[in-house]
Amino acid sequence: MHPALKRAVIDTDFPEEDKFAHLPAAKKDVTVARGLTAFLTVQEGCDKFCSFCVVPYTRGAEVSRPVHQVLDEARRLVEAGVREITLLGQNVNAYHGTDAGGRSVGLGELAYLLAEISGLERLRYTTSHPRDMDDALIAAHRDLPLLMPYLHLPVQSGSDRILKAMNRKHTGAEYRALIERIKTARPDMALSGDFIVGFPGETDQDFEDTLTIIRDVGYASAYSFKYSTRPGTPGANLGDQVAEEVKTERLYRLQELVTKQTNEFHASCVGRTLPVLIERIGRMPGQVGGRSPYLQAVHLEGSADLIGSIQMVEIVGTSTNSLVGRLAIAAAA
Repeated sequence: MHPALKRAVIDTDFPEEDKFAHLPAAKKDVTVARGLTAFLTVQEGCDKFCSFCVVPYTRGAEVSRPVHQVLDEARRLVEAGVREITLLGQNVNAYHGTDAGGRSVGLGELAYLLAEISGLERLRYTTSHPRDMDDALIAAHRDLPLLMPYLHLPVQSGSDRILKAMNRKHTGAEYRALIERIKTARPDMALSGDFIVGFPGETDQDFEDTLTIIRDVGYASAYSFKYSTRPGTPGANLGDQVAEEVKTERLYRLQELVTKQTNEFHASCVGRTLPVLIERIGRMPGQVGGRSPYLQAVHLEGSADLIGSIQMVEIVGTSTNSLVGRLAIAAAA
């Protein structure tokens, strides 16, 4: 390792208790004003050293917040009116916080503990790495209704050759097999992903392999980017850089495919009745808005007194980046 990189890791690696000391305690009035959803940081740093990423050098090694801190803050959030919590971490499913007895607790077990908090209706987490999607976390998705069936699980590329160059430490086949295990445990799981096009050395076939894995998995949404060098990362020193116009054309093709899949996923929800967390007044008079279990915005007719509740909503149509619904009770009346 280059001396500068080694020094960067050392400079950002400090005790777990200290690392989370900068996080302010949630104030009730601030939480109430913010609304029904909240983010809760549980993990920082990353040990994966993907060759395109600066996080291990800027945030240091993986460090997890002690279990009692997470549970205490979650309870405060719920007492202030929060109904949905999203657990945050640079590599959140590598969470390994210690409990009161000094035992290491993974994210799956943490989810079970959070599920015991009265008033917490929904739980999400982001961002994840395929290598840390363990049996306990998959079981939590099977067992816990509050753990939403929407998972952001980046693969970055469908080419084994590029995945190796990225130092992802998994293959396309291993990722596909993981997706199958997850969907077996939670058949209604929807996937979100990240993709990088134009990584150094990426050939036309490598890119086609990425399009293939997208078709195979089927994504409800995805984030995609053209590769750009990050000084201090191993990828910055690689030769065989892909021409900018090639990256642009590949990104367009990939986004076109993902947009098609997203639209198809939205359309597949029409005719279904979904639990929607009503969060706000809508843009039109007599309208309210909320989120489906899949993070989709949902608009429907309803009064302001529905805000804060989870309502069964029949999805009757789609609009740009959102769903149109009606209260299932009203539909049955």
